[in-house]
Amino acid sequence: MKIAVLGATGQTGQYLVNQALQQGHTVTAIVRNPGKLSVHHDNLKVVEADIFSADSLTAHFRGQDVILSCLGFPASFFSPVTGYSLSMNSVVSAMRVAQVNRIITMTSWYTEPNSGVQSSYLIRFLLLPMIRSVLTNMHEMEQFLHKTEDITWTVVRPPGLKNLSASAQEFLTHEGYFVPNSSGNPVGSAVGRGDVARFMLSLLNSNAWVKKGVAIITK
Repeated sequence: MKIAVLGATGQTGQYLVNQALQQGHTVTAIVRNPGKLSVHHDNLKVVEADIFSADSLTAHFRGQDVILSCLGFPASFFSPVTGYSLSMNSVVSAMRVAQVNRIITMTSWYTEPNSGVQSSYLIRFLLLPMIRSVLTNMHEMEQFLHKTEDITWTVVRPPGLKNLSASAQEFLTHEGYFVPNSSGNPVGSAVGRGDVARFMLSLLNSNAWVKKGVAIITK
């Protein structure tokens, strides 16, 4: 397939680019700073664009089969995080002009404000408040995608991210904001970035999670 990757220089994005190339896909990495991507491959094209400008993105979306986004924005205590919703607004506008209708993007467990009540004490009262500004904007982006009728989207929600290569472990999935065990409590708290990339790429030939948000973790 022809794939455009946003956030390709980030930690998860680099796993995604490498795995996509290994699987034989043709990849366009859309980045702010091309010098940050050290991968070189005959099927890789690295282009510079502004993710907050639909006009900047449209030319690079033309002819693509799917957009995959690993964009991430830092938490802020002093001002709202807006990068997720603003960039997705531009991405969807560019997709419409370029006539690409499939996007797979990643957010996180617990984006819905009340979804963390069954998490551990440490996560609920220490971690989630620290990253709430990020989770709030991720949720706003998810709600924006829900309202689109012409875009075939999937939101992949991993828990905490570890800088690990892809494993061969089976995925546990759940349509929701975390993966529950039989008691309804979250299963685990982290997953390897390589496995997140592996799951996102597995959706290229599947309609299992179209227009849905899926929480994931490995067994």
